[in-house]
Amino acid sequence: MPEGLEAEIWRRACVPLVGRTIVDVVADERVVPTGFGQVVTAAEIVGVRRLGKVVVLDTDRAVIGVHFAMTGRLVVDGRAPIERLAYSSGRDDPRWDRLTLFADHAGAPAALRFNDPRRLGHVSLDADFDGLGVDYSAVTPRRLTAALVGRRSAIKPTLLDQGAVAGIGNLCADEVLWWAGLAPARTADSLDADEVARLARTIRRRLAIMLRRGGSTTGTIDPAVRAGCPPCPRDGTPLRRSTIAGRTAVWCPGHQQ
Repeated sequence: MPEGLEAEIWRRACVPLVGRTIVDVVADERVVPTGFGQVVTAAEIVGVRRLGKVVVLDTDRAVIGVHFAMTGRLVVDGRAPIERLAYSSGRDDPRWDRLTLFADHAGAPAALRFNDPRRLGHVSLDADFDGLGVDYSAVTPRRLTAALVGRRSAIKPTLLDQGAVAGIGNLCADEVLWWAGLAPARTADSLDADEVARLARTIRRRLAIMLRRGGSTTGTIDPAVRAGCPPCPRDGTPLRRSTIAGRTAVWCPGHQQ
């Protein structure tokens, strides 16, 4: 499922779109706002950003946000930067295209396709992103401390709260907690200053490594490990699968305290 790491890969792939003009739009109105085409047709793409798990195309008319949910992905200039998501279909079926942007001139190949077989994602227009917390790539001990102030929920769902830390999903949360040695059911307000600092350093360090490797499925607690719960690679304790605030957590009861 796409997390901030996947969104960053897609953002980088979209950079060549900057400076190009949208000349035509094909949109699934169940996913794309009504009137979207009228607003963005003839608009120039002036920038590309990532906000948490969202890829943002800035145009000279409006701000386009692509929200991927569990199965959405991007194809840019005919190339898929991520060929297949771990928990989605490996097919590239045109019937699953929810938004297609054509740029430069009529008849040109699609510049961007948002393909989502389960239609769980959506496209926004001039959305308000002010509620997002600190981005995972900008986490510091001080910023993470501020994000956790007053939060009594378990640390795992707290990390998944995009208002606390933007861009972290289920796989990355389990990964950083495993490396930081923190049990996912610990309440956020139970972490002392050293533990918060260790978690902040782990978020920055480990997610950067996973981004270079290709995304959220490339960690130690990868999909194969999650499926089988083998002995912990660090201490040999059998990994445990728990449900915390409705989300699955895979962790080691040995070294994660």
